[in-house]
Amino acid sequence: MFALFPLYWLLKIALTPTKLLYSEGVRLWPSHLTFSHFYQVWTTTQFPDYFWNSAKVSVGAALLATLAGSLAGYALSRWMFRGKAAVSFLLLVTQMFTVMLMIVPLNHILSGVGLNDSLFGLVVVYAALNVPFATFLMQSFVDAIPKDLEEAAMIDGCTRFQAMYKVVFPLTLPGLAATVGFTFTAAWSELFLALVLINREADKTIPPALLSFITKFSVDWGQMAAASVLLLIPVCIFFSFVQRYLVAGLTSGAVKG
Repeated sequence: MFALFPLYWLLKIALTPTKLLYSEGVRLWPSHLTFSHFYQVWTTTQFPDYFWNSAKVSVGAALLATLAGSLAGYALSRWMFRGKAAVSFLLLVTQMFTVMLMIVPLNHILSGVGLNDSLFGLVVVYAALNVPFATFLMQSFVDAIPKDLEEAAMIDGCTRFQAMYKVVFPLTLPGLAATVGFTFTAAWSELFLALVLINREADKTIPPALLSFITKFSVDWGQMAAASVLLLIPVCIFFSFVQRYLVAGLTSGAVKG
């Protein structure tokens, strides 16, 4: 109840007519319901464009981070090479820096390669920031797969790469689903980088676009709540599809027989 109550209150505000938000005071449920806030958000604002921008950025960042993290996690799990401990340590160190410290060098780098103020640049930044987490997550899943399976595949004629994508990665499907899910959610809900790196109105994503409902003299609570509810729907749908893979990943190896 502690975790779900804010979501319930968000939905309640989104369904409450504007004139009742202040006149009825604090109520657990409004006396009248309306879907006008959702209609206005979708038809009278640029929310559909923001929604599409967020989808492109989040999907692209999730796929790119998962691909890089899967290959890096496989390498750290299977190969012994000089500097392996240093690479793992550096990946871990990158997670200690806050976004506030990285915004200036990130902006400078993106400007140097012509990717500032672009959705593709935002995809690259989100993917890069999530690669260390994806790497460690996928490394733990690859560690749980016996090396004998790959060796048997290579004896039967597979190359190392074929054994990796035909044997290892299918067995790490729960890990891939978990990695895609977490990296997608991180990119979908990120605010600060999207607010600083994107200046063009047409390229904004949903989190910074929510600030447009706050004006100098008022806040449109109904439309902001409706837009926030719409923001949550894709994540809920996505996790409902990958839930069984997440559960499989959490319970794998729990019972041996």
